[in-house]
Amino acid sequence: MVEDTHVSEMALSDTLNLNTETLSTVPQNNISHVLGRRDLPLIETTIPTLLQDIVARFPDNEAAVFCEQNIRWKYSEFSAAVDALAGGLYRLGFKKGDRLGIWSPNRYEWLLTQFATARLGIVLVNINPAYRVFELEYALNKVGCRGIIAANSFKSSNYVGMLENLIHNHHKNSDAATSNSQSFKDLIVICMGDEIPSGMLGFDEIVDSGCDVEVDELDLISNSLCPDDVINIQFTSGTTGLPKGACLTHKNIINNAHFVTLAMKLSEQDRLCIPVPFYHCFGMVMGTLGCVTKGAAMVVPGEGFEPGATLNAVSKEKCTALYGVPTMFVAQLDLPNFDGYDLSNLRTGIMAGAPCPVEVMKKVQSRMNMSEVTIAYGMTETSPVSFQSYVDDPLDKRVSSVGRIHPHVEVKIVDEAGETVPVGVQGELLTRGYSVMKGYWGDQSQTAATIDEGGWLHTGDLATFDDEGYCKITGRVKDMICRGGENIYPREIEEFLFSHPSISQAQVFGIPNELYGEVTCAWIIIKDGETLTEDEVIAFCKLNIAHFKVPAFVRFKEEFPMTISGKPQKFLMRDKMVEELSLQ
Repeated sequence: MVEDTHVSEMALSDTLNLNTETLSTVPQNNISHVLGRRDLPLIETTIPTLLQDIVARFPDNEAAVFCEQNIRWKYSEFSAAVDALAGGLYRLGFKKGDRLGIWSPNRYEWLLTQFATARLGIVLVNINPAYRVFELEYALNKVGCRGIIAANSFKSSNYVGMLENLIHNHHKNSDAATSNSQSFKDLIVICMGDEIPSGMLGFDEIVDSGCDVEVDELDLISNSLCPDDVINIQFTSGTTGLPKGACLTHKNIINNAHFVTLAMKLSEQDRLCIPVPFYHCFGMVMGTLGCVTKGAAMVVPGEGFEPGATLNAVSKEKCTALYGVPTMFVAQLDLPNFDGYDLSNLRTGIMAGAPCPVEVMKKVQSRMNMSEVTIAYGMTETSPVSFQSYVDDPLDKRVSSVGRIHPHVEVKIVDEAGETVPVGVQGELLTRGYSVMKGYWGDQSQTAATIDEGGWLHTGDLATFDDEGYCKITGRVKDMICRGGENIYPREIEEFLFSHPSISQAQVFGIPNELYGEVTCAWIIIKDGETLTEDEVIAFCKLNIAHFKVPAFVRFKEEFPMTISGKPQKFLMRDKMVEELSLQ
């Protein structure tokens, strides 16, 4: 879909030691159009070949530590565990191109699944651990998953219970959004843990069955794969509509992982703490895969983020790098026993997902010893990072911008007519290059609406450039809500609310929130003769959709503010709520 204009050939081992000086270009002739460096080579390989190369170079380096599950692997041990699971999936009959879902918090099984599926060319489908049945059914149907690997439960999510409900009662959950759902009676369900329900397979059982599969058999499959093969599908609301499956290739995510960690000067001597979720690009591309590109250690504090557990992992495992969104860093800094943790080994990391307040950045650099922390920006459709600050960028640039352009990425800012704007002028951010997804699974119309004929992906974000090439994100063209790093598209929630028998109309929009940046608000018109309370609406949502999508506020209205042509005016609704709640 997008052609790279300059791809150098260089052995992977030669690319890992490149420094990060002047990794970006600056706007020329006062035009908001920048081109990332092309002399740094793209890595033309697949994930299994990448892992094999790293294992050959660093077999005794620590690869992964799962603190909560008491798992510790060297790279040679990690590779053997990956092969065992790949062998088990092979024996089950999974083939190149099959889609296999993963529905779980951060566990070692997730990591093994990520690399075992890549070993066989199976397309890994990331399913948000916060999803409920409504969203799960949609995701599985959308991409035609042949199977799913799931945790037993996590917090308030009973995955096994929801899967049993889906398999036995899926027809009862169908609505306008999933009316084409197929039977799930043939869905292969692999369950983590010791208690395996009837009709499901045990994860450990699958691993054990694959231990005697010859490595040569797996190599034959791995050697048939191509860097441009789709290997991962991640659901995103994109720029419009219901969730869409962004199709990412080996080349997409390997190179993004490589350049992200290169900007941090990560090496085989580093130990990265990963409290961010694996299902998201932040965890599985920038995190786990990023470590593999360098032979670094992945340290996973627990299944979900807990500030104390995270700092305990950093302290005990002598981590040199840490990932998180701003609210995670705030929660850690606010711990009453913060000074009791040894953070002396920390050096770098990434803060992304939301704007970083100046005071938070100052404290992260001084109190957490992360003098080389970086800021990153991107989206799932771009694998994900397009811009990143570097370890030596001034503080003001790290908090006022999202950094500068990545290698092999091209970006421009355009006005409503599609013309490139001058430096300093706001417009929509467009990007193209190796990192742009192949498209949305089974959705050519939405792909064409997002990626134009010139290969430019329209991000929907408003941005500006300065003279030095630093990019600042200033807003969104559409009305997407960004809650604590999670992108929420209102129409998805509106479609769901319409399925309630008492709701006639619904409008969903974001309102400011000090902790999350934005939270969701719903205005609802009830059907004649029906009654409904705010608590009932929220309870209905909590049972069926992810927690971060559940409206924080619900208001019942007789009518919505509309334009003359009949379009709802969400900005007026937002203004009313800001006034009502006395928000800034």
